[in-house]
Amino acid sequence: MHPWIAERTASFDSSGIRRVFDLAAKLKDPINLSIGQPDFDVPDEIKDATIEAIRSGRNAYSPTQGIAPLRDAVLAEVNEKYPGQDRDVFISSGTSGGLVLSMLSMVNPGDEVIFLDPYFVMYPALVRLCGGVPVMVDSYPDFRLDPEKIEAAITPKTKMILVNSPANPTGVTATEEDLKAVAAIAAKHNVALLSDEIYSRFFYDGDFYSPASDNPDAIVIDGFSKSHAMTGWRVGYVHGPREVIATMLKIQQYSFVCSPQPAQWGALRAMEVSMQANVDEYRKKRDYLVEQLSPHYELTSPGGAFYLFPKAPGNEGGAAFVERAISQGLLIIPGNIFSQKDSHFRISFAASDETLRRGAELLIKLAKA
Repeated sequence: MHPWIAERTASFDSSGIRRVFDLAAKLKDPINLSIGQPDFDVPDEIKDATIEAIRSGRNAYSPTQGIAPLRDAVLAEVNEKYPGQDRDVFISSGTSGGLVLSMLSMVNPGDEVIFLDPYFVMYPALVRLCGGVPVMVDSYPDFRLDPEKIEAAITPKTKMILVNSPANPTGVTATEEDLKAVAAIAAKHNVALLSDEIYSRFFYDGDFYSPASDNPDAIVIDGFSKSHAMTGWRVGYVHGPREVIATMLKIQQYSFVCSPQPAQWGALRAMEVSMQANVDEYRKKRDYLVEQLSPHYELTSPGGAFYLFPKAPGNEGGAAFVERAISQGLLIIPGNIFSQKDSHFRISFAASDETLRRGAELLIKLAKA
């Protein structure tokens, strides 16, 4: 390692997803089921609001906490969802920015952070970046959020429980009963509860539930990246206890500064734009893939997000299976990028129906080979 590079950077690797994207660039007309972002475009109303903000000169820094109209609108929505709670909110530079600030604000060197395995790729890296210790709770084979396993993982060094429902990479949604139990466990042990809810609008079965409903000290991260296809716009938001939010804002002042102001005006307009038709369309995509692949793969039907996490066929490891798939022109992600195990792979169904049809046909062929 170069002598100038900080030792903390050696505690984690670059995202393996990027390596798959590099492979995609080398293939001609690949069947791409790897990308974790919607395949629909940002609605025109949101684009127009952002263009108007740019043309009217709203191009400078915004306040660190976000433009007042957007922050007020988000806070009003939060207060309606969680009546009687004294929550504060700020606009972050995407939900990834919210995750970074959450970790930097709460995790000390040596602190333990509990989350499920499989996990979003950023979780262990961010914990280690802060000098913390990732504690990964095995959720195979059904990827359930098991409160008993969570509580069993708590030690005197535990600082945080991190939950993600609907989850990336599995698409699995935790039950209201299990989320209530974890909310109570966090309160009982005086442990921070961080809820990553970026896929909250992609919820296909029943109604979305947040553990913040039962734990007023829970910190919630959400945003517009997935719901409105605004992944490149970098507008998220975080709400939680005032002192925690104030600390996150202090760090944002010296790091991200603010979310891009024109994009915040677009996000304000996004709050008035229903995306239900897109969610309904993605439910159909989910149903199609589950129907096609269930006879050939061991999988748990996802209740949200836009991912499936099937087990590789036979005794073939996930990474080996993905290499075989890529050799046939199908781009999927090996499960060991999201897990300590190498048994599964991730499919994104945020793709056109034709791409899904081609992908399903090839996956069935690969399972029979």
